[in-house]
Amino acid sequence: MKSQGILNPSEITRLIQNGEIETVILAFTDHYGRLLGKRLDAVYFLEEAIRNGSHGCDYLLTTDMEMEPVPGYKYASWELGYGDFHIVPDLSAIRKADWLDKTAIVLCDLTDDKSHQPVDVAPRSILKKQLASAAQSGFDAFAATELEYYLFNTPYREAHESGYQNLKSAGYYLEDYHILQGTRTEHFTGKARRHLRQSGIPVETSKGEWGLGQHEINVKYADLLTSADNHVLFKQCLKEVADNMGLSLTFMAKFATDRAGSSSHIHLSLWKDGKNAFAGNEQLGPVKGTSDLFKWFLGGWIAHVYDVMPFYAPTVNSYKRFVDGSWAPTRLAWSFDNRTAGFRVVGKDQSLRIECRIPGADCNPYLALAASLASGLDGIKNKIEPPECFTGDIYMAGNLPRVPYTLAEAIARFGDSSFARETFGEPVFRHYLHFFKTEQSAYDSAVSDWELKRYFEQI
Repeated sequence: MKSQGILNPSEITRLIQNGEIETVILAFTDHYGRLLGKRLDAVYFLEEAIRNGSHGCDYLLTTDMEMEPVPGYKYASWELGYGDFHIVPDLSAIRKADWLDKTAIVLCDLTDDKSHQPVDVAPRSILKKQLASAAQSGFDAFAATELEYYLFNTPYREAHESGYQNLKSAGYYLEDYHILQGTRTEHFTGKARRHLRQSGIPVETSKGEWGLGQHEINVKYADLLTSADNHVLFKQCLKEVADNMGLSLTFMAKFATDRAGSSSHIHLSLWKDGKNAFAGNEQLGPVKGTSDLFKWFLGGWIAHVYDVMPFYAPTVNSYKRFVDGSWAPTRLAWSFDNRTAGFRVVGKDQSLRIECRIPGADCNPYLALAASLASGLDGIKNKIEPPECFTGDIYMAGNLPRVPYTLAEAIARFGDSSFARETFGEPVFRHYLHFFKTEQSAYDSAVSDWELKRYFEQI
């Protein structure tokens, strides 16, 4: 059944002709997962862009967080003149942007302006390539991403001007599952839930989380491309609703040293012929009713974490989330319904799935889901056995391999990975290796508040 808020071409045509939609946003993500694009007059969209799309500067896939062009990319540079790419509307991804006035949003693919082939370094292209690989083997993949965030009663502009210091948290004690604290923020959360549902993003639940003012809204699982699309629209919706209400929120993986991190746990299952391919007649550790495909997918997903770690944790801040006893995973192990594990197996029969708890809320979902699917498919291809199921407190298991604890370590492992190079292709591999190195370099050269407080007087 089609979700409320999802529009087909005939429906958006009717809404535009009736004056119910006046603006259409064409959007895509950069490497950070931020939505970029253009606002179009709705009539122009119908007359021109719905068929022919639009154009954008290819430097957008080579910039840093501050939108400065970064040298060293082969895809686009000053030497190449920073030309255009083609922004192509995905007509199956038209949504009503319910949180905006008379606005629809269309998620787009990027194609080369000359060859008309997909831009291979674009995040959505990378995920679609892995989905095509799964389809060749007869598989469909479904996932949900659980996004956590911190909510503040401080407006974004005021937060910026204060250097993001002394922000007023929306909660003042740990509120995990607390209904009372949830009621105090329902003016925002309830509005967000309704806007998401009306925008084609089916919401299941919302709850307080383990941090002061930390919350989670869970969205129903879908095919991987739809889940990635929902993920980026979810973040955009919540930020813009908060901004409009004089609030702010952050999806940083680790907002503060003494606060819990914010995750984006990935729940994923593989399907074939309309049935969950993970379900079967075997038993893996304590998990009954599994298949060999489940076992090998899990084995591959775990085995390739080091190869693709920057796709799960793309910033310097991402790695500050991996702290023992903080609900974030610190060891590479799997377990059955155990939240101390990097990989948690949950459900049974048709709901059997693997939850990867490594990605933070700062991940780009197209890249994280592409890495997850590619790793699992390689596990099936090469029949990679997972380690033994772990029982107990994994935080205390010092003998288990740990996740990389810094972006620098993750970049080094990614750079040495033949799996990443072969899976994503040399141009994509080199492009993202340069991107992650640029992010690390920006951090290495910056003077931080920590340094000023520690060294200004005492050194």
